[in-house]
Amino acid sequence: ASRSGVSFDPLGVVLAVMPWNYPVWQVLRFAVPALAAGNGCLVKPAPSVPQTSAYLAELVAEAGIAPFAMAWLAPAQVETAIVGCDAVAFTGSTQTGSHIAALAGRHIKKSVLELGGSNAFIVMPDADLAAAAKEACYSRFRDAGQSCNAAKRIIVAEAVADEFVPLFLAECAKLQMGNPMDAATTLAPLHREDLRVRVHAQVQDALAHGAKALCGGELPEGSGWFYPATVLDKVTPACRVYHEEVFGPVAVLLRARDEAHAVELANDNPFGLGASIYSADAAQAWHYAEQLQTGAVFINRHTSSDLRLPFGGVKASGYGRELSEFGLYEFVNVKSYWQK
Repeated sequence: ASRSGVSFDPLGVVLAVMPWNYPVWQVLRFAVPALAAGNGCLVKPAPSVPQTSAYLAELVAEAGIAPFAMAWLAPAQVETAIVGCDAVAFTGSTQTGSHIAALAGRHIKKSVLELGGSNAFIVMPDADLAAAAKEACYSRFRDAGQSCNAAKRIIVAEAVADEFVPLFLAECAKLQMGNPMDAATTLAPLHREDLRVRVHAQVQDALAHGAKALCGGELPEGSGWFYPATVLDKVTPACRVYHEEVFGPVAVLLRARDEAHAVELANDNPFGLGASIYSADAAQAWHYAEQLQTGAVFINRHTSSDLRLPFGGVKASGYGRELSEFGLYEFVNVKSYWQK
C-alpha cells in the first residue's frame, strides 16, 4: 500500500443501563468517552434514585449536551431500546448483566458489562500491618460495603494473622452507624430493605456452616436499613460468602499458609474485578500480581478506579473496559483504510 491507516468512527447511539450506587459517577464515566467518540447516549438510570438522576439530566441539558438523553424505561422496554440502539453498556449485578448480554447478543449489538466483584485484599507476611488494617477497613466498609470494587475477602498470611486481626477489628470498632447527614456517622445504611435481608441471610448461612462472627452479624433495632460492621472468620467453601459477592458491610477473613496459597485463595472465586496486595517486597508483589485473575491489581493500596487507567474485570465481573483511552475504544468502529 502507498497509504494505509485507521479511523475511529462512532457506532451511533449507545444505551446505558446504570445502577443505583454512584448514580452520577457511573453515568458520567460511561457518557463522557462515548460522547467524545461522537456517539449519542441514551441512559436508563436506576428507578430507586429518581431525584439524583433527574437533577443530573437537568445539568446535562443546561450544559447543552444534545446527544445525551435519559429515559426511565420499564424492564420490558429495555429489549426494544437495545434493538433501536447500536451498542449497550451495563453496570450492575452479574445475573442482570447476563440477561442484558443475551439480549444484545440476540440482536448482534456490541456490549460492555461492568458487573459484580469480590475483591481479594492480600496481606503478605512482610506487610505494614497497621497500614494494611486501616486500608482494609476503609475499602470494605466505605459506602456500607455497597461497591463492586470494595475489598470483600481479606486474605492474610497465617504467620501474621494473630497480629493483623486485632488491628483490623480495632479499626472496625471505630465505625459508627447513624444519620448519614451527621458528620459523626461513618457507616451508612444499606440502600433498600431487600438488600439488608440478603446480606443477613448470607451471614446466617456462614454461621450455620461453622464461620465465626468476630463482630457484628446481628440485625440492629430501630428504623433504617442499617447493618453493623461484620467480620467473619473461619469461612470455608461450604459458606455462601466464600463464593458469592456480599454487597454490604461484611468482611470475610481467609487465612493463607503462604504467599502462593494466598493467590490460590484469591483466584478461587467466580469474580475477577480487582485485588490488592500488601507487601514490603515490591518485586514479590509484582510477581504474585501477575498470577491474579483480575482486571486490576493495586499494590500497597486499596482497589479503586483511576481516570487514567482502564476499569473492568474478567470472569463473572464482566468484559470490556471503561475509563482511559481503552474506554474510548469500546464504542467506536475501528475502520481500516488501504490505498494502492
